[in-house]
Amino acid sequence: MANPDPTSTELGPVDYLVIEWTDGRPTGEAIPYLIDLVDRGIVRIIDITFVQKDDAGVVTEIAIDELGADFAVFDGAATALLGSDDVSEAAAVLAPGTAAAIVVWENVWAAPFAAAVRRNGGQVVASGRIPVDALLATLEPQV
Repeated sequence: MANPDPTSTELGPVDYLVIEWTDGRPTGEAIPYLIDLVDRGIVRIIDITFVQKDDAGVVTEIAIDELGADFAVFDGAATALLGSDDVSEAAAVLAPGTAAAIVVWENVWAAPFAAAVRRNGGQVVASGRIPVDALLATLEPQV
């Protein structure tokens, strides 16, 4: 998985996700879907780290080779963009006894649009996400 050139003006928006597994470590079921997004040029993985938080609240990193063969595809995907402070901040939202993936990716699909906005003097002044559950609740028929 190629890492982006940080000096490129063709970078798309960069997002991060903290995905928590309450039933132990991830199984790898979602990996093919993420790889498909990468292969189709929709996203580019910039950094990925796996952590676990024990019942006492102590956070430790999980090495890729500890997760199983399916996760080997992420070996070398880390850029060190995620520092220990970032991991600690992300882990603060985790419940004790859980594991998580912290993923930073570039939205490659939006790079041409984002570059055009920057070239034209535009800048993002706000952004956000609508939680899927909130959207679904809004779309449900009112009884």
